[in-house]
Amino acid sequence: MKVLGACPLDCPDACSWVVTVEDGVATGLRGNKEHPVTRGALCVKVNRFLEQVGSPDRLRYPMRRVGPKGSGRFERISWDDALDEIATRLTGIIDEFGGEAIWPFHGTGSLGYIQGMEGFPGRRMFNLLGASHHRPTICSVAGTTGLNYTLGTAGGMDPEDFAKSKLIILWGTNPLSSGHHLWKFIQDSGAYLVSIDPVRTKTSERCDEHLAPLPGTDAALALGLLNVVVSLGAHDTEFIAEHTVGWPEFRDRIKEFTPERVAAITGLPEERIVALGERIARTRPTAIRASQGMQRHAGGGMALRVLGCLPGVTGDWAIPGGGLHYSTSGHFRLDDAALRRDDLLPHPVRTLSMTRLGEALLEAEGPPVKALFVIAANPVGSNPDQRRVIDGLSREDLFTVVLDHFGTDTVDYADIVLPATMQPEHLDVLAGYGHLYLVWNEPAVEAPGECLSTTETFRRLSRRLGLTEPALYDSDEELARQLLKGYDLDRLRADGFLKIQAGPVPAGKLQFVSARAEAAGHDPLPSYIPPADSGDGLVLISAASHYFLNTIFGSNPELRRRAGESSITLHPDDAAARGIADGDAVVVSNARGSFDAVAEVSDRVRPGVAGTTKGRWAKFNGGATVNATVAERDSDFGGGAVFHDNRVEVALR
Repeated sequence: MKVLGACPLDCPDACSWVVTVEDGVATGLRGNKEHPVTRGALCVKVNRFLEQVGSPDRLRYPMRRVGPKGSGRFERISWDDALDEIATRLTGIIDEFGGEAIWPFHGTGSLGYIQGMEGFPGRRMFNLLGASHHRPTICSVAGTTGLNYTLGTAGGMDPEDFAKSKLIILWGTNPLSSGHHLWKFIQDSGAYLVSIDPVRTKTSERCDEHLAPLPGTDAALALGLLNVVVSLGAHDTEFIAEHTVGWPEFRDRIKEFTPERVAAITGLPEERIVALGERIARTRPTAIRASQGMQRHAGGGMALRVLGCLPGVTGDWAIPGGGLHYSTSGHFRLDDAALRRDDLLPHPVRTLSMTRLGEALLEAEGPPVKALFVIAANPVGSNPDQRRVIDGLSREDLFTVVLDHFGTDTVDYADIVLPATMQPEHLDVLAGYGHLYLVWNEPAVEAPGECLSTTETFRRLSRRLGLTEPALYDSDEELARQLLKGYDLDRLRADGFLKIQAGPVPAGKLQFVSARAEAAGHDPLPSYIPPADSGDGLVLISAASHYFLNTIFGSNPELRRRAGESSITLHPDDAAARGIADGDAVVVSNARGSFDAVAEVSDRVRPGVAGTTKGRWAKFNGGATVNATVAERDSDFGGGAVFHDNRVEVALR
């Protein structure tokens, strides 16, 4: 039997897949050949997904902690006992501290609308309890906010239109390791390819040209390129006049960023900036692919805001194959409000930021956080300031419930652990943020042991709490129909995917001057905001791994073997200055923390920059990972994370 499904992981490609089932067992998994983006291929990580599903290490039964927090010592209990204990503890916390003392912490372990973060499963129940709202700031919020200031949407161009481009700039993105299906459209284009990345990645090596600016200087570089375009008179005066607001003021801002000044900011040769600016000036259509990594610094939102302006100056927004692709999420018009039912709130509640977890657990204003539900997340492995997160989770007065598939670093700090179903075992709906397709996931097999879907877990807990609101007990299919109001659900379910119609970009006139940005306390004009972590040391970039996806697969034995030991790449000049040779054991540190690694000496990074990858578990990496060194502070827009605004020192161990 063949069952259509969808990859739920935090990747732009949201692949459609086909599960082969024999005698109730999933025996095969492949990409759906009929899907225009998946085209039959999965990635090196997801090719091993059935190993994850059937792993002997998978959590299969509810558990209660019996050792100290962090020890990972648990005993098996029944679902009745688990639900009774959770209901009793929540009731007591609400009676003493109020509902806002509860924090449902959703992660990107699944991007499903029914089971994952896009739909916040359990939100209806938590709303009735008056729990704090969770704001998912770890991924793309700074860039999304910046693009909305400029374009009125973050939706961007249809990625399939890259096949029509003549010049493609891959800005801070490495699709051959993360979201590789875009590469097929890039190859189809025959375009001249430029990689802009502080690290020479797998993708950079396949491009015609690679520029390596200092991390966090992307907005300055974009303004410098625009300076060249405008100096050559190559700006599209007709598009600017008809489709933009604030051009005279923005033109004056562009004049400030001469190639000479931008070279000093970015560390790039002036002639390289001029040459790329000239190429942009004479090449239509030009397309830019920018991903989330480049906006994880102090000026990340502003950087995307400037990038959104660039196709407005050149007129590429009006040309098929021209424009910018960051995330297509803004094009999906789904009724997620019907899923979340914030109308069930008894009163307004506070919002807690995902990337300020340590701060909130240790220093929350208002009622203290007394109960934490961690859902499809591993904040010990994924959040900034790992030490503070661990300190917060170690509080004996914090009641922590974790829903997961494996015994992650975060599970070790739980009081109650609940086993969750995996993608072939439940119903879900996905929307790609790297394409324009809805994707359906049909359950293919029964879950092992006593695993429950996230939705069923909260239905059962709602009953145990004595809640009578009918909306708490809607089935997964009912939830899907509420979400997909206006779409043909039956067709989606039968075909496995359905392309949506993209909205206009820009949505209205492009805002070179943004009143909304000014009202929020920002510069009304696009500009450059320098990195906040400045001074001595090396700027550390922690990019996506070719073998892990966030911290998913961090325990997979084969993928861990392929990934090898935790490493840090140093330029030969920086390594020599520290007496470090290739293969040396080193410690990477700053005032926030440290982690162990093995040195790789290579010119893949520019001087002053060090490169590593994210996704490792602390328990397999000497007790700490790269996030031990990352600051728990906000980017410029939206409270985004600053993983790449991070200076460290590297020394021999």
